[in-house]
Amino acid sequence: MKGKTILLTGASGGIGAALAYELAQAGAQLILVGRNKQKLTELTHALGEGHVILDCDIATVDGREVISNYCRELQTGVDILVNNAGIGAFVSFEKMSEEQIASLISVNLTSTILLTQVMLPFLRKKPTSQIINIGSAFGSIGFPGFAVYSASKFGLRGFTEALSRELSDSHIDVRYFAPRATKTALNDQYVDALNDALDTHVDAPSQVAKEFLGFLKSGKKRYFVGWPEKLFARINGIFPALVDQSIHKQLATIKRCLAK
Repeated sequence: MKGKTILLTGASGGIGAALAYELAQAGAQLILVGRNKQKLTELTHALGEGHVILDCDIATVDGREVISNYCRELQTGVDILVNNAGIGAFVSFEKMSEEQIASLISVNLTSTILLTQVMLPFLRKKPTSQIINIGSAFGSIGFPGFAVYSASKFGLRGFTEALSRELSDSHIDVRYFAPRATKTALNDQYVDALNDALDTHVDAPSQVAKEFLGFLKSGKKRYFVGWPEKLFARINGIFPALVDQSIHKQLATIKRCLAK
């Protein structure tokens, strides 16, 4: 990563900050994008010199324009775009507001697609470049209480796959990295209760970041963090009825953990 310029969205969040630490230690120069200026500032102080923050919202036209204008003036160009920004919601679908649904789809999927389109001209200027989309285990396994979140991550995985194939005759490599449950502020008390009730393994953001760096160096197109999540993702793709049965057995427990 030495000498590489990486634009990282969602940099003020738990996984984002952990990714920033790993990438900076590997020698990358980071453009840290997020909505929390204070956290971004604290992060750059911890990382040391050579990194830049862009305090903006990728879900807005103005926010994407801030990023575009900065990259246009950047002499080093951008080698890697890491689309990490995202939000979550563990809630009964019936109780979700229209605003909640629209926000999840906008932040997790639409904004990422639009920012990727904005960044393509800059990525094309480099001899080799990458787009890495951060998905989720729930982008391969639809899970109760995460209906819209799963939809957004399924969409992101499909977008990654299709764009990768569309750009396969170019020098831009499009890749997908899917963490499983991770201990971040994205998860509220109800998600914590769910993970406890189901005895789900929850990774630290630092562990996810280390696996991400390994994935980055590997050249693999797709990477799913953790076992048995990797196995479930594969089984769900081939024999979804088996996963239907397994999750149905857990459904009463899952519903007890939902926010009332």
